[in-house]
Amino acid sequence: MKIAVFGSSGFIGDNLVKSLQQNFKIQEVSLRNSLWRNELNEEIEIFINLVGKAHDHEGVATEKDYYYANVELAQQVFEVFKKSKAKLFIHISSLAALEEFESDKPLDETNNCNPISFYGKSKREAEEWLLKQNLPNDKKLVIIRPPMVHGPGDKGNLGLLYKIISKGIPYPLASFNNERSFVSIDNFNFFIQQIIQKSNKLENGIYHIADDEPIATNDIIEVIKKVENLKIPNINLPKFLIKGLAKLGDILPFPLNTKKLKKLTNNLLVSNQKIKTALEIDKLPLTAEEGLTKTIKSFKK
Repeated sequence: MKIAVFGSSGFIGDNLVKSLQQNFKIQEVSLRNSLWRNELNEEIEIFINLVGKAHDHEGVATEKDYYYANVELAQQVFEVFKKSKAKLFIHISSLAALEEFESDKPLDETNNCNPISFYGKSKREAEEWLLKQNLPNDKKLVIIRPPMVHGPGDKGNLGLLYKIISKGIPYPLASFNNERSFVSIDNFNFFIQQIIQKSNKLENGIYHIADDEPIATNDIIEVIKKVENLKIPNINLPKFLIKGLAKLGDILPFPLNTKKLKKLTNNLLVSNQKIKTALEIDKLPLTAEEGLTKTIKSFKK
């Protein structure tokens, strides 16, 4: 089976390609190459679209930048898919298309969408456009919404948290006992492999993927301290004090603001039951804690 992976240069794409190459013939496609349409193998059977722009931590990207990367490029790839011999289009969206900050109950695919950032709104717009397209009966569209994906090589928030704690700095937000859903890169790759192998069991539409168990931020801290063999205590600063400092960070150059605080302390839970039921998955390769420990150990290296 031949698979084209679009946008394979990032953390997720690089890991996914290495995983798929064990069982399939992979063509990596960069849309920066103006000739990509002409160079696409005519025998490709599956398109996997990872092209897009993620969160802009420096705050320089515009709404237009996000729309182009997350909507227009997805449209271009999908139009080529419709004219090709390929039968399956897997589009990697994001939980941000549904919710970005808070959910105390596990979110499923029937929840109303509430994207807030340019990133989340553009991801949702791409989903809406794709779902409106007419497809022949022999072609299928599967849209995947992962929460934060982590693993070796990850340069996201987990890495930043590790840098702080591994230096012996006590975690100051221990009074917020929140839980969040993640998906390790191993489980992410497993879901994609299962979709490829059992796509006949899936209907066109959106599916959430995530580790089976959520992880509390305080538990992440404990894993980091265990890997680093640290005995440092956590600091339970009063919530009102932390929230006050975050509001101060909204107007002054302070490392914490209300947006960052929400991401660090709110619950954000995801249900993966729909896709597990459809694909008859009983157990994922790694538990949430096993995946997290593997990622943290990679930072240590």
